[in-house]
Amino acid sequence: MENKKTLKELSIHNRRYLGNKYSLTNFIKETVNNHCNNIHSVMDIFSGTGSVSNIFKDKKLITNDLLYSNYISNCAWFYPEDYRKDIIIKIVEEYNDIETTENNYMRQNFANTFFSADDCSKIGYIREDIERKYTHKLINFKEYSILITILLYAMDRIANTVGHYDAYRKTNHFEKKLVLSLILPTKNLQDNQCYNKDANQLIKEISCDLLYLDPPYNSRQYSDTYHLLENVAQWQKPEVFGIARKMNRSHLKSEYCRTNAAKAFEDLIHNAKAKYILLSYNNMSEKGNARSNAKIADSDIIRVLSKKGKVSIFEKEYKSFSTGKTNVNDNKERLFLCKCFQDKYIPSPFNYMGSKFKLLDQIIPLFPNSKKFLDLFAGSGTVGINSKSSKIILNDKNTQLIELISYIRETDLSTIINKLNKIIDTFNLSNTSTNGYSFYHCNSSIGLAEYNKSHFLELRETYNKLCHSNVENKYILLYALIIFSFNNQIRFNRKGEFNLPVGKRDFNDNMLKKLILFSNRIKEKNIIFKSLDFRNINLDEVDQDTFIYCDPPYLITNATYNENNAWTQNDEIDLLEFLNIANKKGFKFALSNVLISKNKENSLLIQWIKQNNYTCHYLNKNYANSNYQRKNKDTITQEVLITNY
Repeated sequence: MENKKTLKELSIHNRRYLGNKYSLTNFIKETVNNHCNNIHSVMDIFSGTGSVSNIFKDKKLITNDLLYSNYISNCAWFYPEDYRKDIIIKIVEEYNDIETTENNYMRQNFANTFFSADDCSKIGYIREDIERKYTHKLINFKEYSILITILLYAMDRIANTVGHYDAYRKTNHFEKKLVLSLILPTKNLQDNQCYNKDANQLIKEISCDLLYLDPPYNSRQYSDTYHLLENVAQWQKPEVFGIARKMNRSHLKSEYCRTNAAKAFEDLIHNAKAKYILLSYNNMSEKGNARSNAKIADSDIIRVLSKKGKVSIFEKEYKSFSTGKTNVNDNKERLFLCKCFQDKYIPSPFNYMGSKFKLLDQIIPLFPNSKKFLDLFAGSGTVGINSKSSKIILNDKNTQLIELISYIRETDLSTIINKLNKIIDTFNLSNTSTNGYSFYHCNSSIGLAEYNKSHFLELRETYNKLCHSNVENKYILLYALIIFSFNNQIRFNRKGEFNLPVGKRDFNDNMLKKLILFSNRIKEKNIIFKSLDFRNINLDEVDQDTFIYCDPPYLITNATYNENNAWTQNDEIDLLEFLNIANKKGFKFALSNVLISKNKENSLLIQWIKQNNYTCHYLNKNYANSNYQRKNKDTITQEVLITNY
């Protein structure tokens, strides 16, 4: 019993590690507690030794690190398997009593470098014995992880280095001897997961509430700095070379230490599935020596995170570890908190009359699983881009609209935003996101119409002069018009000129969010754009496994897209015949329409459904907020989805 009392018990932060955030854990915890809600699961995808993971161990915890030595340490602390405390204590006591000079792998390769020759013998003996115990099932994986981690911590405490294994001090006298202390992690951990994968691959497989990121900052590879601990943890006994006795580490190199770090970061964020993303990154991108400088610029961090959600930045003064003699003043650790957009379906960045966005919850589940999707009357593309299909054909007679969607897909988001801001400045339009409403002598209730009217008309005139030209700038002019138009809607006269009046709003945060989501989504999809009358669609040229969706103008309604008999009874008859032909050719289709509007029946449609025995799904649609809402609340409007399956 007395021997047990002499064993020191270590905490998770009792290991030296570059970039360790233990001193910032209170700052990180406070930021999460104050700005994040309903956090039940946390993924620490660059977990290192786990000091930040440890503050979230009351949650479902997912840890990951590219280095096996860190992975096995995370398993020791967080893997949800029980372990026998008495067995761990007994084995550690036995290991501390060992004295050996055996000529094992460690002594042969590392004697009198980072450790004395005798300590190398002891390290090699202990590591081999841990492997033997696990192979013979004398210990479970949790106990195996704990014992390896105990050995790594003990090695690190006596290593003849300045805290890393790039080099060792030249000495013939080793004062410290290897003594193992105890690690006794919390028991009864539930559902935790520990991984040893490339972060950019793992991110595609896992979702969480909070994604914490602490990637490498500079060009110093952790596999170079901790090669010896990695060697002992893996225990594959590789050949080592050079003064520092390093093994081959090419498979452990991190992209975040290289010139393409920003690209790797963008890929990671793009694939992240989380409510919140919290990034730790310091402000040394232009400080210190070249090796110490951060690989990802602030502009790239903000640009990438802003595509995912709303970004806030928190700062704390921080003394970083440097292996050189760089003297960096005003060094701050920053937390970039991104509150991710959580929309189940992606809205269009422009308000197209007849959009089915509010009905997506009802109609998307009624669609069959199909890799290809033909949106015959695509409008703003809302249904097509939210379908589960990977290949989409967006078709609409409105050429300007189709060209605008295509432009957004083919143009980098930052380019669109920069051009849009330039137009806003050029035409002296309002910018409440920067200046607020009071700057324009109005408030959100009154709106911005009075201020923007003359500027908007000038913008509209400029666009209408270019609308039939091939000038690329016309697309961003059109999008600017939509943003500042009445209800962000789209309407053209018979000449193809934009003819809506000015609206009350401008390019606010909500509009920016819609643009970001829409741009990201359409860039993910394989989309073909067409601008044909549906009668000119040749079904013989359409792949047989394509699902056809139709949302035509409604014959018995008076929406703006159906003014001046834009959709006639003959059009209706031709479309219904088109769908009959599609049905005979084996295509599955769905048709959005109304059977009744303001108590008026579409008898032609009702008869067609009955004659062909098609299925009619009745939808729940509230037109209370529509600008063509019925004045008589007792009138009936019945929206449906008609399918041939």
